[in-house]
This record gives sequence, C-alpha cells and structure tokens, in this order.
Amino acid sequence: MLDIPSVSAIIASLGVLIGVVFTVLEVRSLTRTRRTDMLWRLYSSFNSKEYLEAWLKVWNLEFEDYSDFVNKYGLPFSETSVNVALGMVCNLFEGAGTLIEKRLIDLDIVSVLPIGLTWKKVKPLAEGARKQYNFPGLWVGFEYLYNEMKKREQQVAKIQ
Repeated sequence: MLDIPSVSAIIASLGVLIGVVFTVLEVRSLTRTRRTDMLWRLYSSFNSKEYLEAWLKVWNLEFEDYSDFVNKYGLPFSETSVNVALGMVCNLFEGAGTLIEKRLIDLDIVSVLPIGLTWKKVKPLAEGARKQYNFPGLWVGFEYLYNEMKKREQQVAKIQ
C-alpha cells in the first residue's frame, strides 16, 4: 500500500510532466503563430501598392549591362525614381535572404515570390555597383536567397 508521502511524490511528478507537455504544446503554437505573423508581414510588404509599383518599374527597365543602365538611368545611388524603386525591391529581397541565412524564417515562406526573375534582372546592377563603389556586400542577402532557391529547385527536380 502507498503511504501519503509516496502518493504526494507521484502527484507532484505528474504535475511536472503535465506542465512540461503543456509548455511544449504552447511553444509549438507560438512558433506557428510567429511564422504566420512573419509570413503575413512579408506578404503585406510585397503586396503594398508602393512595392508593386517599384517592382514593376524595376521589371520594366531596359538595359544591356551595368554601363548601359548608368547611361540610361544614372548611377545606382543617385536620387531618381528608378533607383528608389531598385532600392525598395532589392532591399526587401535582401532582408528576406538575411532572415533565411540566419534561419529566422524558412525558405518555403518566400518561395512563391519572384526571386529568380528579379535577381536575374538586377544581377548586372549589383555586380557593377559592387565594383564601382567598392561595396562587395551590396545585396549579398538577395544573392544568397537566389542561390538557395536554385538549390531547392534542383533538389525538387531530382525527386521528380
């Protein structure tokens, strides 16, 4: 037969076990909520009128290479509407790439965004500005994001 101290110890142990289970469930729920909030904020940024106008402006730029861009639109850090749009677009992708590199968000959160199309468009500008301004870190998060997306696409293609 169990005495009172034994029963008390069993009840205390069960209480601790139940507390741990509830804590694990709460942490999972908070993680899901945090990811949902991050996804919603990211998509809200990408779907704002200002961002969409900027992305369309960048997408519709016509240039052959960095020097052609400079001749048509000016230096990348000059105060023009094209360069403001370029900065808005690339800096948002830069932030997403940095969050992925730091493992604060998952790649699948941003995988539906036009990462490949946009990086291929601005890559010559990033490379040219890095050289001209001696700014090797310019949009490296964006480039990292693009490279990770390419790896993911290759892995998916191997599976299929």
